[in-house]
Amino acid sequence: MGIFKKKNNQKTEEVQVTDPKADIKSTVLESLNEKLNGTLYDDCIIMPKGFTIDVQIGRIDESEGIKILQTIFIVKHDDFDEPLIEPVDSQGQDETEAAKMAVDIFCGGVWHPLDQSMTKKNPQYVSVDFLRQHYEFDMYCQSVVRVGVKDKAPTMLVNFLRTEIPKYLGSKKYYWLRIYLAKYKEKKIIEVRINGSVCVELPKYFEEYVEKEMHAEETFVSEKQYAIFVQREEDKCPFKKDIVMSAARETISMMEKINNHEEYVAMADKLEELVDGDKNLASEIRVFIPEIFAKLTLGYREGDSLFLLEGDGDDQQSLEFKKTQLRSYFYLQQAVLEYLSTSPSQDSVTRIVTNSVAFRELRRAIETAKENGKELKPGDLYVPGTSYKIGHDDYKVW
Repeated sequence: MGIFKKKNNQKTEEVQVTDPKADIKSTVLESLNEKLNGTLYDDCIIMPKGFTIDVQIGRIDESEGIKILQTIFIVKHDDFDEPLIEPVDSQGQDETEAAKMAVDIFCGGVWHPLDQSMTKKNPQYVSVDFLRQHYEFDMYCQSVVRVGVKDKAPTMLVNFLRTEIPKYLGSKKYYWLRIYLAKYKEKKIIEVRINGSVCVELPKYFEEYVEKEMHAEETFVSEKQYAIFVQREEDKCPFKKDIVMSAARETISMMEKINNHEEYVAMADKLEELVDGDKNLASEIRVFIPEIFAKLTLGYREGDSLFLLEGDGDDQQSLEFKKTQLRSYFYLQQAVLEYLSTSPSQDSVTRIVTNSVAFRELRRAIETAKENGKELKPGDLYVPGTSYKIGHDDYKVW
């Protein structure tokens, strides 16, 4: 509620301006808390076990007398590396009905498995092995939220990924998998995310199901399912997200000014100081910042994998794992996205991108195609992931 003063014939009257989003947010929070029995405090809900739930209201529309609402639920916890963000589209005869529908969708899709994880109800064991490391997780997954689906028993969407899931879990305490399928006539959406990051290789496992089992000739249909994974051991990662983000921001600032090899060496030395002498983490930051810049700015398509190169010469081997299994990768991507959101100069971005292996390989591929009388564009290229090498014997992926 905002108040401003309006002068009218030398008189001053107070005019109250109502913020419709603030009112709807209050309705959503109150409706949600009725279901969860938490504590409403400072415009969020505080739950047991350290969970907090915040709400943001996105767009508010109306079509043919029906209110259409987008609500963004934000769940935080000290053991989360990033907040769990769930956008929900709902509708109703009025804002209250649309708000309550949003709450029902959130509770059924996200909060149900989170609540199970708090009470350790019906966990399913998931074993993870990669790069000579082993982790054990409990998976919590039950509800499938469906819109427009009729005369069809719910399908456990997570079952389509049973053999793939362990390939995407690493050292974090919590992971969450979000599967969203939607279809209307010939248009379809297949989206799979882990901790909010899109996994480009996983939608293929749902293509046949969407094509044959989701009937949307007359109406829009969608199916969504969450799975929550909780590591059985405590998080033993030797570094925190804050130090990676801080070092990444400083490194980007240094990289955009580099003009020669001596300045690059000075940047690498300074970076090692920024991460308290952790040579392995410093190497990841130095290697992946240019590669992430290249992926986000050059326009080629890239898969979910990383390839760690070990050994030299004929004895060198490439060990494949997933980006979601490298703790620092998405911290660095977040830092790069923050930087790009400031609209830096093209020259600054180019200075960083030209240090990437992807840039050099892309340029070589385009030049080779040109020599053969063909035109190749970045969007025509797909690479399964980024290859990298760390020159320290004790390197371990966190």
